[in-house]
Amino acid sequence: MTQSSGTSPSENVDSQLDNLINRIHALSGDKAGNEPAGAEKPRPSGNAPGPGQPTASSAASNPAPGTTPANTPQPNAATAGRPPAGAPPQRPANPAAPGTAPPNRAQGQNAPSQNRPAPARPRPAQPAGYQPNRDEPWRPAEPESMQAGHINETLVESIIFRFILNTGEVEGRRIADQVQLPFRLIEPILERLKMDQSVAYKSATATNDYVYVLTESGRAIARNHLHDSTYHGSCPVRLPDYIESVKLQTIEGQYPKREDLQRAFSDLLINPKMLHRLGPAVASGRGMFLFGFPGNGKTSIAERVTGAFGKYIWIPRAVDIDGDILRVFDPMNHEAVMPESSGGLLSSGSFDKRWVRIKRPTIVAGGELTMEMLEVLNNTTSNISEAPLQMKSNCGTLVIDDFGRQKMSVDQLLNRWIIPLEKRYDFLNMASGKKIQVPFDQLVIFSTNLEPKDLVDDAFLRRIPYKIEVENPPEADFRKLFEIMCKVTKIPYNAEAVDYLVKTHYLPVDRPFRNCQPRDLLLQVRNYCLYNNLEVELKKEYFDFACDNYFSVM
Repeated sequence: MTQSSGTSPSENVDSQLDNLINRIHALSGDKAGNEPAGAEKPRPSGNAPGPGQPTASSAASNPAPGTTPANTPQPNAATAGRPPAGAPPQRPANPAAPGTAPPNRAQGQNAPSQNRPAPARPRPAQPAGYQPNRDEPWRPAEPESMQAGHINETLVESIIFRFILNTGEVEGRRIADQVQLPFRLIEPILERLKMDQSVAYKSATATNDYVYVLTESGRAIARNHLHDSTYHGSCPVRLPDYIESVKLQTIEGQYPKREDLQRAFSDLLINPKMLHRLGPAVASGRGMFLFGFPGNGKTSIAERVTGAFGKYIWIPRAVDIDGDILRVFDPMNHEAVMPESSGGLLSSGSFDKRWVRIKRPTIVAGGELTMEMLEVLNNTTSNISEAPLQMKSNCGTLVIDDFGRQKMSVDQLLNRWIIPLEKRYDFLNMASGKKIQVPFDQLVIFSTNLEPKDLVDDAFLRRIPYKIEVENPPEADFRKLFEIMCKVTKIPYNAEAVDYLVKTHYLPVDRPFRNCQPRDLLLQVRNYCLYNNLEVELKKEYFDFACDNYFSVM
């Protein structure tokens, strides 16, 4: 056999084989940029071919006269272990074999098809033994680590320093209870502070714990933290985690049905026509106007609307906003209903104790409402901020009672809420100058004795889609109310006395019936009897006395 001048047989065969493999890869869609990292690249077979010169691939398929055919390579050290030239290339069985880097999926070698749907957003981890339901759609899982719980370890340290400084000496488990974190997450922090000589052991406890005190350097650090804030309560939750919790517990996605409203108003006599109009407004989860004459139960209706939704939600005790502490849980407006716990030292629960389970809130603000109550309130002494009313009522109901009689003008309130009612989010200004965006996710009910069109303009009325008039009750309902309220006031019902009241003090003078009047008149009758040492009962003369007092200026 003859050989090409200047090229050894082994180099010629290797070059042809490498080019053939590259060509097959190109035809099968494996581009050079998609090859595994670290794969062997084809070796150059000399200078680039000039015009009119055959390429290496054409030379491999049409060998020059006198060269060795590609399908009959001569065995040598360079070609040992390679597949025959005429056989298809074999991919390695183990891409991660020694000397071969694993394929780079990010570069597209095994990338999913462009038409494949994006993976669904994973739902947050649920505590063991808990199943989401309508009454409790979400429950925060206990953090397994500082990273998993998105916990700022520096912030936790500052709370611990302030707490020990405030108490003087405290056990490690009590520190964990104070910051509402598992002891297994707090113990490494206490050990590190001990190594740094910021805290010291005063004594040991029977539960394999220690009593901690601050050293001199630790007290200096704690006093420095007090300049920033005096807060030493529960570890705050991040603002993004709070926003996500509102989305998971929103009232907009519940859509209560007729039976849900009937259950919510079971203790209230409500006309079926009224319930028919009220149902879609409640199911919308948006805003509504309740207007009508005083005494017909607008406030009572508004306070019971929340009962048509699920029972419980979880809110954080406090929120961390880049170092600023914003308190959300308010015992004056929130009713805590924590899940049952087995108790004991080893009871860790199955939820994140930085959160509180409460009844869906119903917050009522009347004539005392001011503009300051709708903004973040900051205590300049403690440097701790308090969430506004609309943030505390998220996932619940906010009732503006006696709308139009607040200390601030109606225009001020409307201008403050005209965007949140439309966009369902609000902007708050922190004391440090930060502006944050928070959900505006509640059913806002404006209750007023005045005509809505006389209070607000069309732009605001458009953002309150439902305007429901609470009308005077018909005579049949009015009589039924006396039966109900007699049971409440423990007065024996007397239909004859009630009939006398209606025919004597209402129909002849065209006096309108109001839902509040049976209760008010019965209380006057009861007080009259008790004062005069008489048997508590319904008589005509007792009603005459009550009406003379009650309607004297009406």
